[in-house]
Amino acid sequence: MASHDEHNLDDSASVSPLTACLRFVRGRQLANREMEAREIGPAEGVPALGLDGLSSTAYGPEAALTILSAAGAAGLASLGPVMLTILALLGVLFISYWQTIQAYPKSGGAYTVSQANLGVNASLLAAAALMIDYVLNVAVGISAGVAALVSAVPALHVYTLPLCLGILVVLTLVNLRGTIDAGRLFAVPTYLFVACFVAVLAIGSYAAIASGGHPQPVILPPPSPAPVEALGLWLLLRAFASGCTAMTGVEAVSNAVNAFREPQVRNARLTLSIVVAVLAILLAGIAYLAMSYGVMAMDQTKPGYQSVLSQLVGAVAGRGVFYYVAIASALMILCLSANTSFVGFPQLCRIVAQDGFLPRPFATVGRRLVYSVGILYLTLTAGFLLIAFDGITNRLIPLFAIGAFTTFTISQTGMVAHWRNVLRGKRGRGQRQRVQVKLFLNGVGAVATITALAVIVIAKFNEGGWITIVAIPCVIVLLKGIHRYYGNVDAALRDDDQLQFRPSKPPFVLVMTRQWDRLTDKARFRWRWNCRPMSLRCIWRRWKVRTSANRSENYVSSGRGASRIPRSRHRRPIRHGSFF
Repeated sequence: MASHDEHNLDDSASVSPLTACLRFVRGRQLANREMEAREIGPAEGVPALGLDGLSSTAYGPEAALTILSAAGAAGLASLGPVMLTILALLGVLFISYWQTIQAYPKSGGAYTVSQANLGVNASLLAAAALMIDYVLNVAVGISAGVAALVSAVPALHVYTLPLCLGILVVLTLVNLRGTIDAGRLFAVPTYLFVACFVAVLAIGSYAAIASGGHPQPVILPPPSPAPVEALGLWLLLRAFASGCTAMTGVEAVSNAVNAFREPQVRNARLTLSIVVAVLAILLAGIAYLAMSYGVMAMDQTKPGYQSVLSQLVGAVAGRGVFYYVAIASALMILCLSANTSFVGFPQLCRIVAQDGFLPRPFATVGRRLVYSVGILYLTLTAGFLLIAFDGITNRLIPLFAIGAFTTFTISQTGMVAHWRNVLRGKRGRGQRQRVQVKLFLNGVGAVATITALAVIVIAKFNEGGWITIVAIPCVIVLLKGIHRYYGNVDAALRDDDQLQFRPSKPPFVLVMTRQWDRLTDKARFRWRWNCRPMSLRCIWRRWKVRTSANRSENYVSSGRGASRIPRSRHRRPIRHGSFF
């Protein structure tokens, strides 16, 4: 038989240039046996799953500074305590998800954890919140990337929305080719971004320390606005709520553990460690330099807008070649941060669809062994948000963190229930102490995330957070409606009558199916097969077959083959194995 590649060569000679171009963009069709080769390691995992977290360093501190700017210089001086609180919460989340990956090595996301420990309703709440968070991540990441571009090229300000939609289309095409392709393609801008801004932080921190905390900027940042509000607890809580958007990508690795190659737990943990370590360094460094150089957030809707990162690079290194390389890397990583959603969202939809709460095509892989339906649905919903909010980051931020911290809270609460169940089965003192430590850590995580969620909801409700709060129950109702529909379809198709065979001449072939219903009955057929069957595989646990002698026979399956076959119906022994 000719190989797959030979067929592709034969077909390529007769296709049109447009078809050939489409094939090049989409990539060749992959066989199921190539699935294992498409798994990723830490080198691809950091760009594929860590971009959301790493890119949040661009808009997380800026979101906090946007709130603190109302207090003028006093607000800028308060950025340090706010960021330290956020970093402490980040550390708690890291330890918690480190444990979650080990406890649920195939998929440790909030949906799986809550379904196993808290019940169906909690898992649907987690799924709805996480889906909304993934969509918002795409919209916020792309809009923040375009904001960085507009900072470097102000003439492009009027093209903000078209640029956002164009980048969304490119990301969709890349991810339709497969996760490993996206990880390798996005590796260069990811590591370039990290290298550039670690260099900026190192140079700026040295200058700040050497000058006693008052470095001389190469390019002076715009002056801080006049205070319009007194610095108080409410302002600090709102700044904390906005800055928490810097942690929205922490859960992505635990959601896609099954995307890693073996050993999956080790590779996933290594990826999570790298992402969180780099994120913590960048957040702490940006906050320190912003206070040292007097960098404050600006209004993105007004001409002359400069992002916080743009001001920092200009203040530390000026506006030479390095500035444009650093800002270009920030632009790419912000736009490509949406790739985390393009990996995690289809995986989540696959699991939810397998449980019957989403249409079944969401659980079917496409020609490149990715869940294409989930990718396309994510593109449409994110595009709708970008159009609705004109691609402006500050308008999308209030909607963002609520979904993420809802999933954090559910995941941590589910892990508390998990360790309590494990603790009941432990008898040795040493084993119980180890489990109790894990229970305590996840308990701390649950308390911290639910406290942060309460602050975020209160602070962001009037700024647009109510949209997310209303959308989550609507998604849950939709998921339950889909599940009810599939339940009604299955009930209508169910056929509880005994399976009956009409008399047939030898050889007699018994074909087992997943279940017997009206669809199976409609598709019933007779085979005339001259060669003897190579094997027989049962799918049901028990069959009651009515033979031609009107005698009922039981067939029991262990998943490998029929455990008892009536000798009167088969003259030759049947070997167990694959069906064909």
